[in-house]
Amino acid sequence: MASKILDEVTTTDELIPSGETSSFRSNPVGLAEFTLSRRDPDYVGRSKATATLEKQRLAGEVSELEPVFARIRTIAGQETTDPLATGIGSMIYAVKPGDGSAREQAASCQRVIGGLANIAQEYATKRYRSNVINWGMLPLQMAGEPGFDVGDYIYIPGVRTALDQCATTLKGYVIHDDEITEISLYLESLTAEEREIIKAGSLINFNKNRQM
Repeated sequence: MASKILDEVTTTDELIPSGETSSFRSNPVGLAEFTLSRRDPDYVGRSKATATLEKQRLAGEVSELEPVFARIRTIAGQETTDPLATGIGSMIYAVKPGDGSAREQAASCQRVIGGLANIAQEYATKRYRSNVINWGMLPLQMAGEPGFDVGDYIYIPGVRTALDQCATTLKGYVIHDDEITEISLYLESLTAEEREIIKAGSLINFNKNRQM
């Protein structure tokens, strides 16, 4: 969990500021450095650190993550969880993200630095939620107060299977420093194409795969 925002609403301008970022519009990596800069200045560093762990995993190096996966394997039914087969990414929790202007970069900047999901009680606009999906991230929702904090790992098994089976509910496990707790997450009204976009990793990848 790279950022936890408890404001009633989080705007797209808070997710990626306008103004000083305008010169980076053609530089997605540079622009991503400003993600949540006005709301959570440490978010970018946390997300990039998570992206580094994913790069290491893809290269077959998982020693840094082994203590986390050792704890995951204590969960009933997850005894054989393989880190090499488990994607790693950052996520943001916000109560109601995405209000304001139609700024695609509010989602794309998260993805560029390793984002894989948002968790929200609800999404402020369909437009922002669609942008999250189009950049290959899970638009997760949950009811009630979040039982996790910045720095906790959230393990969500069977995501691809859930997408394949059009499931709407997902079980997650919060890996705290001293315990593991279960949380209930859900995916609201995803179309068949949206599910395929998330599985492909982005709308760009989805369209490229269709042309092959």
